Amino acid sequence: MDEYNDLPQSREEPESAAPDQEEKTGPLWKEEDEEQEEERRPGAGLFEWVQMLLGCVMAAVVLFNCVARLTRVDGQSMDNTLRDGEIMLIWSLGYTPKQGDIVVLNKTNVLLSDWVEPQAIVKRVIATGGQTVDVDYDTSTVYVDGQPLDEPYIKEEMYHPPYQQTHWEVPEGSIFVMGDNRNNSTDSRDDRLGPIDTGYVLGKAVLALWPVSRFGPV
Repeated sequence: MDEYNDLPQSREEPESAAPDQEEKTGPLWKEEDEEQEEERRPGAGLFEWVQMLLGCVMAAVVLFNCVARLTRVDGQSMDNTLRDGEIMLIWSLGYTPKQGDIVVLNKTNVLLSDWVEPQAIVKRVIATGGQTVDVDYDTSTVYVDGQPLDEPYIKEEMYHPPYQQTHWEVPEGSIFVMGDNRNNSTDSRDDRLGPIDTGYVLGKAVLALWPVSRFGPV
């Protein structure tokens, strides 16, 4: 009787082991199948590259419209500080014009006329809102609030221009600008331009990029 009762017990052990084995092997095969399906999914890598490219383009658009941008010098009005054709980096984010800065202006909006081609212009800030400007052409001296400016950057001494005004009061929220090449510059001395609202300032020139021989801070 004892031997008969032991037989069923020995036969039940392999039967109970079978479900455990299925539970261990089943999920492993499922994970391998999912990995193979992901590897076989077409276009996954290309989609990721497109997403990354679009992200870079959007970042560049924000950077060069809100933070900084590139501008090319057109003309001789800033000789010899800047040369015609130079490419500069200008800073826009949070910029407030200050006396002595070289700034880039939106000429199309400033002039509101067709007497010149619509393009950005580069000038130096001579005075800001609330200050007065006087130009003495006999001594080639510019005075701001009655104090003469030390201007080693100008190309040459000024001669009398065709316009006769020599005194200006700069309104609040505006700047008075002049080119470093005073004898070949259309700037705030011309009544068609005059003091310029700071809303037309695109930014401050901070770095000359091209040509390589001119590379460096402005």
